[in-house]
Amino acid sequence: MSEPVLYIVATPIGNLADLSERAREVLASVDYIAAEDTRHSGRLLSHFNIKGQMISVHDHNERQRCEHVINLLGAGHSLALISDAGTPLISDPGFHLVRAVREAGFRVAPVPGCCAFVAALSASGLPSDRFQFIGFLPSKSGARAQALETLASNTETLVFYESTHRIVESLKAMQAAFGDARYAVVARELTKTFETIHGDTLSGLVEWIEADSNQQRGEFVVLVQGAETATADDAIDPEAERILRILAKELPPKKAAGVAAEITGEKKNRLYQLLIA
Repeated sequence: MSEPVLYIVATPIGNLADLSERAREVLASVDYIAAEDTRHSGRLLSHFNIKGQMISVHDHNERQRCEHVINLLGAGHSLALISDAGTPLISDPGFHLVRAVREAGFRVAPVPGCCAFVAALSASGLPSDRFQFIGFLPSKSGARAQALETLASNTETLVFYESTHRIVESLKAMQAAFGDARYAVVARELTKTFETIHGDTLSGLVEWIEADSNQQRGEFVVLVQGAETATADDAIDPEAERILRILAKELPPKKAAGVAAEITGEKKNRLYQLLIA
């Protein structure tokens, strides 16, 4: 390596055979490897007999590590940044470090590879020409519901990460925000022994995952089909819209949509999406 470089190296999300030849060469050649969890990544490096010196860069120390990494680059050393799994910076630490290194005038070079949400999207059967990657939803139920409500009318495929501890609650929150009939796909433990990719309506997915505790374990990508774009033939009746807007002055959006649906015969989810849009 003729110049100091910070390499952003993607690592496997499960199957170790997915580590590219270039990634192995870079990790074996750099002077330092910055890892989110040095013990976790140490096992990966040991598997490939890579003995680079490791430093920790995680959510709690990333800003403090910037100066140290820049000093190492200034001394002529090259480094690789890796996360626990997949592509660094995708719902993982690294943004502040990469920006600081670039601003300091050093080269940052990506070494592409695995990314859980890209793998899930490619196998989901959902539209992939336009999508929005959300990552992890808020952990508190109120904030999670509010975040989902703002996404209910989006027409592109929505992509979420979720943990084993919140997958059931998050699917129920999506069902409440997007409606029972919205199609979605749960991708679990990708590239691992118990890989599962299961699609159904949100109501069907909630029923499926509650019925089998084994399907509640692991790391999840949840992909939700975008809202349908209304056509001229699908336009909501003006009188129904008038009633909806009157009710919305006194009632929360979900309640207003439900009452308006009972009065007018329009679908509740369409009325609700009209309100939040």
